[in-house]
Amino acid sequence: MNYNKKTVRDADVDGKKVLLRCDFNVPLSKETGEITSDKRIRAAIPTIQYLLNHHAAVIACSHLGKPKGERKESLSLKPVAKRLGELLRREVLFAADTIGPDAKAKAAALQPGQILLLENLRFDIREEKNGADFAQELASMADVYVSDAFGTVHRAHASTAGVASYLPAYAGLLVEKEISIMGRALEDPKRPFVAILGGAKVSDKIGVINNLLGKADTILIGGGMAYTFIKAQGYGIGTSLLEEDRLEYARDMLVKAKEKNVRLLLPVDTLVGDAFREDCARKTVDIREIPDGWMGMDIGPRSIERYCAQIAEAGTVVWNGPMGVFEFPPFAEGTKAVAKAMAECSAVTIVGGGDSAAAVEQFGYADRMTHISTGGGASLEFLEGKELPGVACLLDA
Repeated sequence: MNYNKKTVRDADVDGKKVLLRCDFNVPLSKETGEITSDKRIRAAIPTIQYLLNHHAAVIACSHLGKPKGERKESLSLKPVAKRLGELLRREVLFAADTIGPDAKAKAAALQPGQILLLENLRFDIREEKNGADFAQELASMADVYVSDAFGTVHRAHASTAGVASYLPAYAGLLVEKEISIMGRALEDPKRPFVAILGGAKVSDKIGVINNLLGKADTILIGGGMAYTFIKAQGYGIGTSLLEEDRLEYARDMLVKAKEKNVRLLLPVDTLVGDAFREDCARKTVDIREIPDGWMGMDIGPRSIERYCAQIAEAGTVVWNGPMGVFEFPPFAEGTKAVAKAMAECSAVTIVGGGDSAAAVEQFGYADRMTHISTGGGASLEFLEGKELPGVACLLDA
């Protein structure tokens, strides 16, 4: 995929109406309906500010939750408009619909330096189906399209890819940062290039491992997915997570890594528990000696030392997926140690969204990473080397 795209800086936006796709899919309190984290709103501010400073009229749009084509007041973007206005310190107009009479009238009247937020895109079923008529209606309100919702670029929806058929399409500053930093890490990394992969399932990371075997110097495996690799080598894993149908794949990967001269490292010890709960009995054992009835819940101290040594010597580190059940404090050490080692090393450090990003935030190392991706699914597909529809549709530089 070509990562070299025209950005908002290349667009003539002076006096133009700009349709800006943001990722305002913010978490809401189940009790009060209030926004519990405005991080995604803040992430859009630089692009919005750039457009307003360059005399554009901004028509922002986003989805929120999964209303599946139904209007649900609990998923209205109205609270987002309020919070965005507070952050920008200016009025944010709000349209009660997406491509209906209110949106059309307010978009038509919008002046340079003003911003309008449309109602939840997914209140219309055609958004997720990439309906050409819906995309065309959205595009009809604007002169230029800017994509700044990296968390959605792996989806070919009307607002992420469809509108680019009707408007000149540019990357916003957030999308530019995501694709340039991650693109460079994959295409021209500072070496040694170390990839750290964790999380529950091998099946979630198959594409990533396949792609990285051609690019990384070292791959460190942790999390629940590690036990399928251990079982594939013929060792017992007790009641640890296992994907029986991926054993052959795990064996193939170990062989491929050898052939490609990539160091694929697995845990050498593990912290096991006698049940999947925070207060279970626990002990550290050699990875080949997991007792029956016990499950691996985190990488052990020798594995931590081994993995941290690899990170310390790296030129580029990409991390996607925790090393253990880090939401249970007794099993958070492996994930915390990896985050700390990345914070302390001199490498380019990239955290690929989702649980890894949450862990880095939780342990207080977020501000010491080169880049934390704003898109879990999108960053995963990026690492797989897949074409992302919401990036492919943007104008090439």
